[in-house]
Amino acid sequence: MQKYILIIGACGQIGTELTLTLRQRYGNDKVIASDIREGNESLMESGPFEILDATDYDALEEVVAYYEISEVYLMAAMLSATAEKFPMRAWNLNMNSLFNVLNLAKEKKIDKVFWPSSIAVFGANTPDTLTPQSTIMEPSTVYGISKQSGERWCNYYHNKFHVDVRSIRYPGLISWKTMPGGGTTDYAVEIYHKALSEKKYTCFLREDTELPMMFMDDAIRATLELMDAPAEDIKVRSAYNLSAMSFTPAQIADSIKSHIPEFEISYEPDFRQAIADTWPSSIDDSSAQTEWGWQPEFDLERTTSEMLEKLG
Repeated sequence: MQKYILIIGACGQIGTELTLTLRQRYGNDKVIASDIREGNESLMESGPFEILDATDYDALEEVVAYYEISEVYLMAAMLSATAEKFPMRAWNLNMNSLFNVLNLAKEKKIDKVFWPSSIAVFGANTPDTLTPQSTIMEPSTVYGISKQSGERWCNYYHNKFHVDVRSIRYPGLISWKTMPGGGTTDYAVEIYHKALSEKKYTCFLREDTELPMMFMDDAIRATLELMDAPAEDIKVRSAYNLSAMSFTPAQIADSIKSHIPEFEISYEPDFRQAIADTWPSSIDDSSAQTEWGWQPEFDLERTTSEMLEKLG
C-alpha cells in the first residue's frame, strides 16, 4: 500500500525542513505540504501544497480523504513568546488542531500521527539538571500549558482508542535554512545572522541562561527515527525527552568568536527571560536512547561551524 503523508504547518521552522526531507525519502508527490499561508520557493515548487486551516475539521478531513493520507505530521503551533501575546488564539490553534488529527486517527482515517511537544511543558519546580522523562510539570506559559495538555490527550487517545501517536519534547532548535517563529530560544539562530552581518548581537536573555538546544538536522533525524520505530518499541505515548547539547548565550558567543574574533555580544533581557528561567538547563533522554536508539550528532562547535559556513 502506498504511503501518503500530510504535513500540517509545513511552512514553519521545522515543517519546511521536515517536508523537504520526507519528499527526498518518499518522492515529492507522496508528501503533501499544508499551511495557512504559502511557504518558500523550494517548498512550494517541490510537491503538492494545500492552503489549510488545521482548526477546521471538515477541511482537514477533506484533504486527508482526497490524498488518501496515511500519516500526519502536525507541526502547526503558536510558539512560546508569540503565544503570550495572543493566549486564546494560541490555545485554539494548538489544541483544536491536535483534537482534529487525533479524532481522524480514532476514526481510522489515518494510521499514524506525529505531534511535537516541547521543553516548555516543564516549570520552575521541575528538576533543572538532567530533567527526567517523568517528573513534575507545572508550565507557566500558554504554549507550555497547551503542550502539557496535548501530551495527556495523546496518551489518552493511545490508551483508549489505540491511536498510534508519537511525540518528542523538542529543545531549542537551530537552523540556517529557515528563521524561527517566535520562540524563547530564537536568540540561538538570530545570533549567527547578526554575527555575520553586523559582527555584534544584543541578546534578550542573560549571559548565564543555560538551555537545552539541538541542531535542526538532529531534530529532523530524531523525528523520522521515532516514526520509523516499531510500535511495540514506543513505550512513551505522551512525549519523549530529547537532548543534544546545552549552552548559555556567553558560550555560544565564545564559539562564534573562535571563527569571528571581532564579534561582540551585549545583553538586554526582556519578557522572554522569565520564560527561560522556568525551563531546564539539561535533559535526560535515556528513554529515547534505550527504546528507539536516539543519539545526537551535533555539539555546539559543529553547530557553529555549520551555521557560519551555510549562512556565510
